[in-house]
Amino acid sequence: MPDLETCILRALLTDRTAFVSGELLADKLGITRVAVWQHLQKLRAEGFEIEAVRNVGYRIARLPAAPHAALLRLLVAPRKNAPEIAVHDSIDSTNDEAVRQLAAGAPAPFILIAREQTKGRGRFRRPWHSKNNGNLYITFAFQPRATPSHMQTFTLWMGVNLCDFVAARVKNTPGIKWPNDLLFGARKAGGMLTEARIDADQIRDLVFGLGLNVNSAPADWPAELRATATSFSEQNDSTPLDINPFIAALITRLLDAYDRFIDSPEATAAGLAALWKKYDLLHGRPVAILSGNERLSGIASGIDPEGSLILKTETGRVQKVRAGEVTIEKNADFGKGV
Repeated sequence: MPDLETCILRALLTDRTAFVSGELLADKLGITRVAVWQHLQKLRAEGFEIEAVRNVGYRIARLPAAPHAALLRLLVAPRKNAPEIAVHDSIDSTNDEAVRQLAAGAPAPFILIAREQTKGRGRFRRPWHSKNNGNLYITFAFQPRATPSHMQTFTLWMGVNLCDFVAARVKNTPGIKWPNDLLFGARKAGGMLTEARIDADQIRDLVFGLGLNVNSAPADWPAELRATATSFSEQNDSTPLDINPFIAALITRLLDAYDRFIDSPEATAAGLAALWKKYDLLHGRPVAILSGNERLSGIASGIDPEGSLILKTETGRVQKVRAGEVTIEKNADFGKGV
């Protein structure tokens, strides 16, 4: 049964332009008007701006500028097997916490969000700057019971869905840098990290983490990141995004993408090919790939059906790269006209 805070929020969100009578809320919830006022005070302390007019009622004038769990549960589109959503003020890593909860038997799917991470990380365990500054740190936990071969393009599929989602909400258009970075031009605005636990020939637990620079300003970042990082708000004429509706819509889009990936592999393959072509940041550009101790260079030429990056080398040879660290080459003169 929803708690009283959630019930009050649901009533206030039904029509945000209309006032809701405190007396009506009290009668509906079976509590006193004083108790209603106390719950509204709690919501104010949690970042809601609530307008009150004597003998008229209350309405929400502004939503919180930080993720709010009860609000997100109400804003996320209803669905079968809806995931639990939890928001932490501060945590070491949302991915690490998801792994711990899955190991302890927590039922999936569930979603963890942090306002701050103290040990945020990306690929190769590189630190991810994760201060409480209007950004989003979120992890989806799943138990797909799928084979590793089925899941090999999962990060790419979720990445192009993320990119398509952001492109519809931000003035400038982002791109995907294979395999897991979201950029505007040469500046990074987000990264993805997928981790899995495999039992025999099945993926038992899967965590998909995102670090997204949503509303942070360049002044919020360490000096060494200011030339290479950006945020959605900066790419949106410095207009901040309304964080909770943004997160709720993002959750809906990515849960839909996950369901489609699991249930409709042929449709997913076609969708991935189309969206990758639309948002591929590397296509036609000279790149270098560091894979272990091996360095490969060539012209990026899209991905194959298994998600490998296709490289056309200076000698005309075509190579496929499964994983590695990508650097966009400057002043390279090979591959012209490709």
